[in-house]
Amino acid sequence: MIDERADDQFRLISTSALSMLVAASMIGAGVFTTSGFALADLGSTSLVMCAWIVGATLAISGAISYGMLADHITESGGEYLFLSRFVHPAAGFVAGWVSLLAGFTGAGAYAATAFESYALPAAARPTWLPEGSLAIVLVIGATAMHALNTRRGAISQSSLVAIKLSLLALFITYSLIVMPTWSGGGTLPIEKRSPWSSVGSFATSVMWISLSYSGFNAAIYVAGEAKDGARGVKQAMWKGTILVTVFYLLLNTIFLYAPDVSSIAGQQDIAAIAASKVGGAQLAWLVRIIVCTGLATSVSSILMAGPRVYAKMAKDGLFPRYFDAPKPPPTRSVLLQGAAIIVVVLMTGLRDLLSYLGLTLGISAACTVATLFFARQTGDKASQPSKSRYVIAGYYTTGTLVLAALAAWNRPAEALATLATILAGVIGFALLRRHGSGKRNA
Repeated sequence: MIDERADDQFRLISTSALSMLVAASMIGAGVFTTSGFALADLGSTSLVMCAWIVGATLAISGAISYGMLADHITESGGEYLFLSRFVHPAAGFVAGWVSLLAGFTGAGAYAATAFESYALPAAARPTWLPEGSLAIVLVIGATAMHALNTRRGAISQSSLVAIKLSLLALFITYSLIVMPTWSGGGTLPIEKRSPWSSVGSFATSVMWISLSYSGFNAAIYVAGEAKDGARGVKQAMWKGTILVTVFYLLLNTIFLYAPDVSSIAGQQDIAAIAASKVGGAQLAWLVRIIVCTGLATSVSSILMAGPRVYAKMAKDGLFPRYFDAPKPPPTRSVLLQGAAIIVVVLMTGLRDLLSYLGLTLGISAACTVATLFFARQTGDKASQPSKSRYVIAGYYTTGTLVLAALAAWNRPAEALATLATILAGVIGFALLRRHGSGKRNA
């Protein structure tokens, strides 16, 4: 077991705060939008719920698998760290590149932009206020919070998550009380497909849904600052993931079965439509507040987790040394992440960038979990997990890669974008190494 831990004075993040980080990273825009698109593609509310259940089993197995990785190395860095140590620095660099471009920057920009659309609809925006202003204010606030103080950032993060979960619980409770008024469920008429096409559509829906679950591993990015070390990181991931899974299944039961199926198929505001059906305009406004709170915590969690990856890469010489952080918080990396998100918020074509996130991040996470089968040969036998846990890791890796392959076959454009991202990372690593080698020989 490799245990290169920070000094105790830098271990400021409690297990409960880590659990809240996991919940904040998971509950974002995806859960409030994905089911409408999946329903239009699959044509059946039952199939959509099955896709959410498959995504849940993958997320829980992934959380357990990442906990096993934390047993081997309890440091901040995420996928970059494990792929660098157990495979090759090039693999780690590509994972860090994917995190910077897709996992944190793209997802953060999407969450911030969605926050603005819910908090200030276009019809209500003053003519003097430029589009994107509210999103940028949110990013600046979260950047300042996490750049200045790790402990205060974690406390603020936890408070926001607690508010979000409480509001969601109220919405779920009220919706279940008025269940007799629900009128949804059933199927939609869709054109006849071949079996392979149906399988491809289901796999694509699961990949979309998996993006909603993708924050299950958030605690691993700040493992080096966990007050309780590997034990706290493991508990935070599986507890946070199970908690969010329960919320997801209950929420999607309401979203899919409360309104008429024809009113939600292909709609991105499925949560608001369901809320209007359940409780009218007032409940729809409550849901709008819930969504805004959830998106704010998503942006905050990204600015808490992402910069730890870049700081670790800088420490290892695979990112400019300027971003190395001898002690937390990694202020310069936080500022870099905030600036990158703001740039993407201001860009056009953001949806095109985000369309491939599920595929790209799924492959990155599956490759990271696969390193367990290399790591077990070098770890301390006394600390080796049981064989059953390796079966869980195998299920996550195989299941994710099979679904990714089917989704890529069904959506070749996204597959090409993912391939281009990986190749760009490989080229970047080669250029960085060549530049470093030239400096040493000078």
